[in-house]
Amino acid sequence: MKKYIITCLAILLIISTACKHDVESIMVNTDNITLTVGQTHQLEAKVKPDKAPQDVKWKSSHPEIATVSDGGLVTAISDGICEICAYVGEHKAICKVTVKEEHSGPDSVLTFTVNGVDFKMILIKGGCFQMGATAEQESDAYDNEKPVHNVTLSDYYIGETEVTQALWQAVTETNPSSFTGEGQLPVEMVNWNDCQEFIKNLNELTGKSFRLPTEAEWEYAARGGDKSQGYKYAGSNTLSLVAWYNGNSNSSTHIVGTKAPNELGLYDMSGNVLEWCADWYRSSYAAEDQTDPQGPQTGTYRVVRGGSMSYYERGCRVSYRLEYSPTNTNKYTGLRLAVKCE
Repeated sequence: MKKYIITCLAILLIISTACKHDVESIMVNTDNITLTVGQTHQLEAKVKPDKAPQDVKWKSSHPEIATVSDGGLVTAISDGICEICAYVGEHKAICKVTVKEEHSGPDSVLTFTVNGVDFKMILIKGGCFQMGATAEQESDAYDNEKPVHNVTLSDYYIGETEVTQALWQAVTETNPSSFTGEGQLPVEMVNWNDCQEFIKNLNELTGKSFRLPTEAEWEYAARGGDKSQGYKYAGSNTLSLVAWYNGNSNSSTHIVGTKAPNELGLYDMSGNVLEWCADWYRSSYAAEDQTDPQGPQTGTYRVVRGGSMSYYERGCRVSYRLEYSPTNTNKYTGLRLAVKCE
């Protein structure tokens, strides 16, 4: 009997040892986060093995910068850097937290009203990009899209949509367009000189300094600016998702903003109507790096960008460019506004 009891105790000890699950490690779901003051972020901890005790504790190295709740919710308190530690026994994992003051820069969207007509301007944060026949454009590119060169731009605003017939009429009391019947259609049948007169009148009404975008500003915005995904067209590699063009327009313009926007929330930068730019046209780019380029000082033709409802895919790419006389007026060409950050 005594031998039997000893044997049973030994078996129980073995079972007890086998069922014991010591903590091997602990991990948090991210090791680095950046918050602005007042923001929160939920951290999660994972203890291994799964059957080990899960009683995770949390601690902030500097609670005056960021606090952490018993459940791992981080709250940003003030500007600075601290560490949030998750630990079980002797095991711990750390997440670095950077807290910044809330950005006080320019508004991301400006809304203007002229004689009852609203229009929006979207902030384009400046940066450096490669302009011209980059890899996704190359197979369809023309010689005037070369050489690819680096361009650095300052912040600016550009129109969320092409200028509509309603806005043109609110400013000029005229509507020169061929396709009419809806005020939110893009204005067309306007040449470069007409656009300058329209902008002059718009600026008198608003007290602002609207203008046409430079060619570099236009392409940077069409590419998605600092949020660019490298698409062939403005917002997608599938043209029909973002543009009214030869394949779906039925040879007519369409209400602005009815296709998907690009990465910056800009509509119709491929297709619908071509858009005048500020620059004089040059047949090829300069190869050197440029900062806020304005184009040639003189010329015969002005730059036009963006493709139209009559164009095939090749002409709706973000690097596609062509030239028109400043007096060229046709039903395929309109404009988009730009304005400097103040």
